[in-house]
Amino acid sequence: MATAYDVLVIGEGVSGLTAARRLAEAGLKTATLEAQLFGGLVINVNELDPSPAAHGVSGAEYAAELMQANAELGVESIQEPVTEIRTGGGAVEVVTAEATRTARHVIVASGAKLKRLGIPGEQEFEGRGVSQCADCDGPMYQGEAVVVVGGGDSALQEALVLAQYCDKVYLVHRGDRYSARSDYVEQVGETSNIVPLFNATLAAVSGDNMVKSVTVQHNDGRTEPLACAGVFAYIGLTPNSDIVPPAVERDAAGCVRTNEEFETAVPGVWAIGAVRSGYAGTLPDAIQEAERAADAIRQCLT
Repeated sequence: MATAYDVLVIGEGVSGLTAARRLAEAGLKTATLEAQLFGGLVINVNELDPSPAAHGVSGAEYAAELMQANAELGVESIQEPVTEIRTGGGAVEVVTAEATRTARHVIVASGAKLKRLGIPGEQEFEGRGVSQCADCDGPMYQGEAVVVVGGGDSALQEALVLAQYCDKVYLVHRGDRYSARSDYVEQVGETSNIVPLFNATLAAVSGDNMVKSVTVQHNDGRTEPLACAGVFAYIGLTPNSDIVPPAVERDAAGCVRTNEEFETAVPGVWAIGAVRSGYAGTLPDAIQEAERAADAIRQCLT
């Protein structure tokens, strides 16, 4: 089977863009495919910590720099959602609604999406008080009360961002302590308008045209209404792994299993970043995985 590309990279988040750049620098014909806006979840981050640049940079700025560098290296950017990956005949096929493209290798860097709470009112008020980006939407809640759900790095980071705009930020966490980095925990503890609610979850989101309140379910059985204008959930990620061939092994969370070189059990199909089982979750990890996978593929092809 003839191949149109050396490598197709699915996903234009940091890991995908970094891998494509590395491959293009090695002289390999490379293209990236993206269903939505380039950059992935990182574009929602106003200040990357740690920053991959010598100077402070936002997620959107960093992603734009990667896209520009790839364009200059001749990486083709294809704005089409991938529906399927097929293997056989010595090549890998990447299928979209518009075309089927072949490559010698495919890197799945499709990332993950934020998990939903799955409670009444969440979907109904999406975009009308239910949000997933504090940096984007925080200024809309100037002087208001909002609720952040979660206890990890993302939840505490976003609560700190919202505290710059909001009169009060309720931080609802199902456990009795945060799992976030100690410096984030310390900053949250020192921020007077962040109100922690431990051992609790959200049961419902309510309102009229916009969010007006939530119902908090405490672990001791109590329920409590809280007036608020916004709800932000950061309770983990769901991998975008549906497109991967059935023969590729996944873990219990749906993340793709790979070997140490980031190749799956299906030859020619690789996975890096948030879609991969064992991904550590930081920006440096995304960059390192991308570079290592690209280098492994380059050794296979040269």
